[in-house]
Amino acid sequence: MPASEVEGSRLMPVHHMRPGDHAFVSYGDGESRSQIMATYAWLGVARGEKVTIYADPRLDEREMRHAVHARGPSMAPALGRGQVEFSTMRALLSPDREFTVRRQQSRLAEETERALHQGYTGFRAFIDMAWVADLNADVAVVIHRETHADHLFADGHYSEICAYDRRWFARGVLDQMAEAHPCRLLDRLGLLSITAADGTLLVIGEADVSGRARFTGGVRAALARTDRSALLTIDLSRLHFLSLGCATDLLALAAVGGPRLSVACSPLMARTLRRLGSDALPQLALIEVSRQC
Repeated sequence: MPASEVEGSRLMPVHHMRPGDHAFVSYGDGESRSQIMATYAWLGVARGEKVTIYADPRLDEREMRHAVHARGPSMAPALGRGQVEFSTMRALLSPDREFTVRRQQSRLAEETERALHQGYTGFRAFIDMAWVADLNADVAVVIHRETHADHLFADGHYSEICAYDRRWFARGVLDQMAEAHPCRLLDRLGLLSITAADGTLLVIGEADVSGRARFTGGVRAALARTDRSALLTIDLSRLHFLSLGCATDLLALAAVGGPRLSVACSPLMARTLRRLGSDALPQLALIEVSRQC
């Protein structure tokens, strides 16, 4: 079964966001929000994109700068050359005082064009949806915006994270918003998600030391559920990190015997698995999956 058909296949770590992606993330505390925001900003800087953080209006710029500074190198050079900016939805919509879909989308399109004109490779926005309460916006209108924004992303020059506070938005609204976005993000760095369905084990996030037991247990359980004459696909293409321990465990389980295995992974992970001896396992085939970064 293709990964896109597996439940949870729209889920990915923030590191896998590509130019033109439109992603949903929810958070339950400031730390998890800051992790995603800072990582997203720094990836944009590394890719030569203009980055604007439309922050929670309850926070001042100093708090936002600190949140980014605390999780990476100094932001001063990027701020100094104007590559990273902090703003608010009120400022984006100005001089209008009320939110309208047309006004917001036209201003984001203008910001994208401005970034390209300035020589950046694209424009990315982190939008804290706390602005909805600040501007007293109609949630139904916001949902309409999220489901009618494809044109903003069509040429791959604009990408966006919409971050929703689970403490403020109702569960039903969060579910609708999550469904409205083509991509959903793990809400914290270092998480590992494992989903099994119809012959496919989809592994997402980071399979590091802390997640080794869960990773190994998930693979072992999938092998046990699969008929020996069948094919089990282990999709690692949405992993940001695969530790040597997890890679070794995967090959050790495959070597015991069982169903045929097809392991989809990045070229880097494929090289690691080959160096650990995957080519000596005739029942295991590696499929290299490249993602544009």
